[in-house]
Amino acid sequence: MKFLSRVGATALAASLYLQHGIAQMADGTYTDQTSGIKFKTWTQGTEATEASPFTFGLALPGDALTENANEYLGILRCKIEDAAAPGWCGLSHGQAGQMTNALLLVAWASEGTVYTSFRWATGYTLPGLYTGDAKLTQVSSNVTDTHFELIYRCQNCFSWNQDGTSGSVETTQGFLVLGHAAGSSGLENPTCPDRATFGFHDAGFGQWGAPLEGATSESYAEWAELATTTPETDCEGTGPGDAECTPAPEKVYDYIVVGGGAGGIPVADKLSAAGHSVLLIEKGPPSSGRWGGTMKPKWLEGTNLTRFDVPGLCNQIWVDSAGIACTDTDQMAGCVLGGGTAVNAGLWWKPPASDWDYNFPAGWKSKDVEAAANRVFDRIPGTFKPSADGVLYRREGFDVLSSGLRKSGYKEVVANESPNEKNGAFAHTHFMFRYGERDGPLATYLVSANNRDNFDLWTGSAVRRALRTGGKVTGVELECLRDGGYSGEVKISAKGGVIFSAGTFGSAKLLMRSGIGPRDQLEIVAGSKDGETFISRDQWIDLPVGSNLIDHLNTDLILTHPDVVFYDFYEAWTAPNEGDKERYLNNRTGILTQAAPNIGPMVWEEVTPSDGIPRQFQWTARVEGDGRITDSPHAMTLSQYLGRGVVSRGRMTITPGLATAVSEHPYLHNAGDKEAVIAGIKKLQAALNVIPNITWVLPPPTGTVEDYVNGLPVSPSARRSNHWMGTAKLGTDDGREGGTAVVDLDTKVYGTDNLFVVDASIFPGMSTGNPSGMIVIAAEKAAERILALKA
Repeated sequence: MKFLSRVGATALAASLYLQHGIAQMADGTYTDQTSGIKFKTWTQGTEATEASPFTFGLALPGDALTENANEYLGILRCKIEDAAAPGWCGLSHGQAGQMTNALLLVAWASEGTVYTSFRWATGYTLPGLYTGDAKLTQVSSNVTDTHFELIYRCQNCFSWNQDGTSGSVETTQGFLVLGHAAGSSGLENPTCPDRATFGFHDAGFGQWGAPLEGATSESYAEWAELATTTPETDCEGTGPGDAECTPAPEKVYDYIVVGGGAGGIPVADKLSAAGHSVLLIEKGPPSSGRWGGTMKPKWLEGTNLTRFDVPGLCNQIWVDSAGIACTDTDQMAGCVLGGGTAVNAGLWWKPPASDWDYNFPAGWKSKDVEAAANRVFDRIPGTFKPSADGVLYRREGFDVLSSGLRKSGYKEVVANESPNEKNGAFAHTHFMFRYGERDGPLATYLVSANNRDNFDLWTGSAVRRALRTGGKVTGVELECLRDGGYSGEVKISAKGGVIFSAGTFGSAKLLMRSGIGPRDQLEIVAGSKDGETFISRDQWIDLPVGSNLIDHLNTDLILTHPDVVFYDFYEAWTAPNEGDKERYLNNRTGILTQAAPNIGPMVWEEVTPSDGIPRQFQWTARVEGDGRITDSPHAMTLSQYLGRGVVSRGRMTITPGLATAVSEHPYLHNAGDKEAVIAGIKKLQAALNVIPNITWVLPPPTGTVEDYVNGLPVSPSARRSNHWMGTAKLGTDDGREGGTAVVDLDTKVYGTDNLFVVDASIFPGMSTGNPSGMIVIAAEKAAERILALKA
């Protein structure tokens, strides 16, 4: 689940991404009096002023509108929030101004000098160095107490290639969509650009349309010759250097589980409980303080709590994901111990029987997984009253919306006591919290596994691939990515197996690097840094890994009501309300025991469009809006998740740099899916319109729902829920023989004897709601079937 109002557009604002960006970037021209260079400019705000926080301008060669240019002259003028500790600003050259898989330029001022660095992001974390052939030389720079300005030449900047991942923009289109971002603090190593690190873009970010008419000049070549300056740096070498690794212990295990999340932790616990020796490998660091995690705000220092333990801090992942978010995927994913169950809002649903019966084959129907589900919810019962005193805090949003739902005939239920009531029903939110702290697999399954002598846990160690000869897996090869991580190989016993539980993107990537997947993807791996030691072509296993990609399509509405009041969970990171802080620290009560940003009510309904296929929706309401759409403190966002019954599918692929990307999004490829989305919005609006003093912000009250939905961009950045599933589909139709399945009913990879996948990637179809509970149930069931194979 993603909640972004403070830190970037929620999907609710997606409809206004481009339009809003254009409206807030004032067009203009600027001629530098010293160089004579004339720029077409765009300034943040409705009009250009000296106080504007961000201005960008460019000049292009005279023929750039008829012949694609690959360079430009630029001007970058950025605000300095604090002269004693200046921040940074940046520019994305990529299609639609995206952060990932595009050439990024970051600039900052230090001691009167403006420094720059080209960067590249494969995921939503601190971008690493760009190693392509882009080149920047300065014409001039200027630093004051309030702004810094840089005029520069950027060569090879409209096309890029990072480890084989390439892209470009075309100036002949006459229009670019660029992105900008700025951070007020967090800059370290400023005089060594290759080693510089940056804080989050808390000073703003966004995209805007940049028409190129008026940006070309016949004087371009003359002006370009003025770019001759490169600032001196104090770098010793370049880049972060190689990780200092530790050779792996020479120990043989019965089972190696790769990935310590909702799938990996439970399956490792069950296998070790059966007497097998088990190694659980997590490539990220510890999260919860229970497991040695250390990431926390200052007000938690001196406690054994981390940012992951306190429910009210869960939204901070969208503000500061450094060291937490996976760096090898273009989507947000948690690479820490616990995976998504460590970083998400903790919503914990017992799935309706229909989620199993509609999506899964025989052997995995609701009656088949009932015992596993009962075991899971016995261990992690969840609660809708997470505060230790049993009080629900800040109920205003729930009370306002539920009053309208009741009047409109919706039934109020206790969701996990009535899991099958998912049509015309609403409820309080159930969380995987206990006694005011995050619970879930980290506090249950991992605890019991860790108490056994036959269980080992490694964090900070990555797996490169499974080692196999034909269908027989003999162990895993490690890939040390951080200091202290293990390197080398780890073997399994003759009776053992390897289980990939690295998530929808991570497990698919591991399969491909193990020589299992579509031939076009395996050819990419063969041409990568893996190529020299990659398994030979005659042992490749051709399976549709990466296909069947699904996610909840997110469509957001905004309304306001005078009785609704926003609580600033974001401020709670650095300066929590003293009373709320003391209540939490002293007795685990208060608003900080509840997940940000004050979630609820939850609403469920089914809609059947003209194709006759019922679509299941979950609505997640929360007390926050989007500052770029409305500045009202009385705003609520209602996120519509398109779940069970969705027909549209996408595809995940691997890049030459061995990162994963959503190459085809899974949203609204089917007309019935869109028809259902529109009908669902109309149905909920009608139910809530009985509430006095309600005001709709989105959809805009001057248009229709059809206009609103048809105007929304359809892409992961605009519409994802981060509930990705399906890339290693479970089924009986063997993918080697033209079927769609990657793993069989025992979760064993087709064509192998002892390689399994246990996580959300095996799901054939989309769940009704947040999938954490369903993934843990699937892990319980998978462990049962894996153990039965040995029996």
